[in-house]
Amino acid sequence: MTETPARARTDVDLTAGSEAAFPSAGLQSAGLPGSGVLRSGAAELTRIRRLGLGLTAGTLTWAASIFAFATVNEGVQERIGDLTGLAFQLGLFCLLAIQFRTRATGLSRPAVAMLKVEAVILGLASIWSLLHGVLPGSLQDATWLLVLDFCWPLSMIGMMVIGIKLAITGRWRGVLRWWPLVAESWAFVTIPAMVVFGDAASRWVGGGHLLIGYATLGVLLALKPELVTPKD
Repeated sequence: MTETPARARTDVDLTAGSEAAFPSAGLQSAGLPGSGVLRSGAAELTRIRRLGLGLTAGTLTWAASIFAFATVNEGVQERIGDLTGLAFQLGLFCLLAIQFRTRATGLSRPAVAMLKVEAVILGLASIWSLLHGVLPGSLQDATWLLVLDFCWPLSMIGMMVIGIKLAITGRWRGVLRWWPLVAESWAFVTIPAMVVFGDAASRWVGGGHLLIGYATLGVLLALKPELVTPKD
């Protein structure tokens, strides 16, 4: 009695089963090996667009408050400034999310860590904005709250450092490689303008810079998300 080995079937698509069992092997969901960065699939581009619009929305909210009430005020206007500033900070979290997902500052551990450190500082600054905007006036100048207040300018300096590192690294391309530098220079333009020209001038400088910088950056991210995703 002779035993004949079974012949391999040629009418079966072997790749279909492997892709069903291992979805990450599919081309649309492929990632960069070892980096945790997704390639520019349609879903990822849509996510970047939405985050970009979140940045623009938060920026426009704060800019409107600055145009209306300037950057330094008291009473209800001050509380409005705090809470609209919080909206802007939430928009910055949208920007940080894009930068983290695309590893905008580089693939090394220190490059990724700087984004995480900035997120912590920005989170503390956001807590200050919320508390200063809702707490009674007797608590607004509490020492522990002043410590959180320091995180506000520190977070803006951190964003500038990220913008410089992003431009040097060059993972973002075209206009989006350089526009973060424009956006993240806000504190370095607005504060000197306030010191030299007073609050009246800082209203227009601060609000205008937000429109030109962060608001436009969000629109650019929504229109050109492929410029910040890794090339296939």
